[in-house]
Amino acid sequence: MLFDNKKIYYSSLVIFIFFILFILYIIYTSFFIVKNQFLDLDDDTVYINQVRSDKYTKTLALKLTKNCTTQECEVQSILNLVTNIPYKINKSVARSGKNVLAQNYGDCDDKSNFLISLLHAKNYEAYFVLVPRHIFVIVTLKQKIKNKKAIYINGKAFYILESTAKNSKIAFPLQYQLKDIRAIIDPFKNKKLLISNLRYEL
Repeated sequence: MLFDNKKIYYSSLVIFIFFILFILYIIYTSFFIVKNQFLDLDDDTVYINQVRSDKYTKTLALKLTKNCTTQECEVQSILNLVTNIPYKINKSVARSGKNVLAQNYGDCDDKSNFLISLLHAKNYEAYFVLVPRHIFVIVTLKQKIKNKKAIYINGKAFYILESTAKNSKIAFPLQYQLKDIRAIIDPFKNKKLLISNLRYEL
């Protein structure tokens, strides 16, 4: 009887320790998700990103760009896939790119998250631009695109990629005033860029 009681005691202790470790893991994971996906904006709203840096995204990015010899070709090939996914408003938070592609629809959040994830998989410097009721992506290239305007952030040229305009091209025209830009975000660091100078010009 004493043996049975000790056995029950130690079994209960092991189960209790595993339970505590599981709870700590859940807390840590939740903290990690909040830290890397939720970003407070200046007007007390919160942006939730769904960027991915996984095997699926990297494999797809390589497949899309395998025949390209220039950065412009690579970015346009990635943009072509995303812009040809039908636009449809998603009333919940942004979904992963894998889900957007599988379900064959997305809004500006969904498609911009997918687009920037694919660019990141190819090591492009790209950011989210948040404006009222919309989000788009900007990317920098080694070579400037002739006769195309760019958003200059602290002197560095970034070209607009509009994920919701079917068959749109790199350097999509800015549809907003610079003063409308609420934040420019690096979603992989989950930080807003510090901007000392912002211009939109050739």
